[in-house]
Amino acid sequence: MPAHHDEVIPLADPRLQPVEQAMKRLRYQPDALIEVLHAAQESYGYLSRELLLHVASRLKLPESQVFGVATFYHFFTLCPRGAHSCIVCTGTACYVKGARAVVKALEAHCDVAAGQTTADGKLFLGTARCIGDCSLAPMLTLDEAVCGPETPAGAVAKLQQLLEVMDDQG
Repeated sequence: MPAHHDEVIPLADPRLQPVEQAMKRLRYQPDALIEVLHAAQESYGYLSRELLLHVASRLKLPESQVFGVATFYHFFTLCPRGAHSCIVCTGTACYVKGARAVVKALEAHCDVAAGQTTADGKLFLGTARCIGDCSLAPMLTLDEAVCGPETPAGAVAKLQQLLEVMDDQG
């Protein structure tokens, strides 16, 4: 990906300070990339393209390597997350038992594609290769709560409940 000089992180942004501190503490070593990305995501909430370009420049790494690491590990996210999250397991057991239909129903209900956050910032809808409890297939998590086995209609109803509780609290 070519660098664009207009895509820079404002140096005055206070969220940049912990990232710069992490790089300094780790002596700008290229092998500190994962730790620096963790610091960046913790500070910003996600890894924007501009932030990845900044890290690549400061660690003197190819942009492709930084983007590769950020997209390889599931714990990094390249888009802002919502106040709540709904993660549908799409591992083999869940997929065979209907996870695709659950994802499609949630996408339609929320008007957002898996891997994205709703326009109002309330919900991140994602998928995971395996959540780790195949006996509940198909399963999902709503924030920290594990739910399953789920039907498309059941998943939508549980998500709607979560969002209504959130609206009542906000």
